[in-house]
Amino acid sequence: MPLSFKKTLFAAVSATAAITLTTGAVAFCGFYVAKADTKLFNKASKVALMRDGDRTVITMANDFQGDLKEFAVVIPVPVVLEEGQIHVTDNAIIDHLDAYTAPRLVEYFDDDPCAVYMRREFDMATTTALPEAAAPVSQKDSLGVTIEAEYTVGEYDIQILSAEQSDGLATWLTQNGYKLPEGAEETLRSYIKQNTKFFVAKVNLEEQAQTGLKYLRPLQIAFESPRFSLPIRLGTVNADGKQELFVLALTRTGRVETTNYRTVKLPTDKQIPLYVKGEFGDFYKSMFHEQVEQENGRAVFLEYAWDMGWCDPCAADPLSSDELRELGVYWLTDNTVMPRNRGPQAQNVFVTRLHVSYDAEHFPEDLMFKETGDRTNFQGRYVLRHPYKGDAQCDAAKQYRAELPKRFEQEAQTLANLTGWEIDDIRKKMSENEQSFTPPEKENWWDRLWGNDKKDG
Repeated sequence: MPLSFKKTLFAAVSATAAITLTTGAVAFCGFYVAKADTKLFNKASKVALMRDGDRTVITMANDFQGDLKEFAVVIPVPVVLEEGQIHVTDNAIIDHLDAYTAPRLVEYFDDDPCAVYMRREFDMATTTALPEAAAPVSQKDSLGVTIEAEYTVGEYDIQILSAEQSDGLATWLTQNGYKLPEGAEETLRSYIKQNTKFFVAKVNLEEQAQTGLKYLRPLQIAFESPRFSLPIRLGTVNADGKQELFVLALTRTGRVETTNYRTVKLPTDKQIPLYVKGEFGDFYKSMFHEQVEQENGRAVFLEYAWDMGWCDPCAADPLSSDELRELGVYWLTDNTVMPRNRGPQAQNVFVTRLHVSYDAEHFPEDLMFKETGDRTNFQGRYVLRHPYKGDAQCDAAKQYRAELPKRFEQEAQTLANLTGWEIDDIRKKMSENEQSFTPPEKENWWDRLWGNDKKDG
């Protein structure tokens, strides 16, 4: 009976390709209220990528669900990896990095407009200037496939393969229990022409049982190569739609960006209606989809770029030195955990978060990166601004309340432009959540002369 192909763990959304076994800016006030992490997206993978000179460490997280004996992954790699260059780590570390870099919602509350007016008057009167390769293990001469090395690392059985021709590699994989998706052979051929090796991993069920875990831990590989890239093409072969990939890059120098696709900053510092607090996940997904469409599906989006030593506001605490070293940041020497909302610290790690929604049509090439010297801080940040609700009675307060409908309309238009949502639906929800577009009744000047008292005579 023919066996169906089931997508596995990395299923084309990361730097990997899944193949199943046939057996089965400036500091600011306010506070953080929500984050848009990778859990919002289906078919999403996240990859941590340390880069320093030619040194690279890739950490590939996964969300594989299903029978572990059906898990297998093939990853193009530039060199034959020794056993010491392969590692497994804990999900919590990359989850922590994901949370730390996620786009965030922050919340502000307007001050008493009368007090603000008095402070401005005082300030106007007093303001002054402020100051190499392992030996071959075996050769399949008829197919041109060489098993360069074999290891068991953690719960994974790993083989490093080289091949002379794509049809030979495809045949070898098929004979060894893999079912290749249609179109894989052509993609394999392009990698073979570049003398690429292939990292193949399957689950060792006995080792997995000993871990006591119900999930697979992230795989890590460390190597040196002048080519700074992430192979995604094999992963698009068996995809049934667009995939989401989050690249969390760690460097000494500064921001990472793609060189063969446009790197676009996500819209940020946008003031949006208060009701979005309860719908932030839906807002973010709609907003991101709208930006992808505006770029014709061919851009990589910058969501975060910041010195790791601090954050403002923090969506999560900065990573400790131990966590960063586990992700490949080998140059750190202390175990300091940086507190939230402090100034720049000597952590000497710059983190970049890139988000790409991709398929084979719009992303026919692997992602190519470069390190830049740009250390400008950036974060996807969306703002809720609560009106003042106290009993302020000064002229400034009356003017403040009269201008609120205009402010609410601007928030509605901003939200509609970001997401493509219907403006009338937005206005309706805003009105239901105490953001009224009706200005207060205008008061006559003489009403204030005698307190508008009703007198006889």
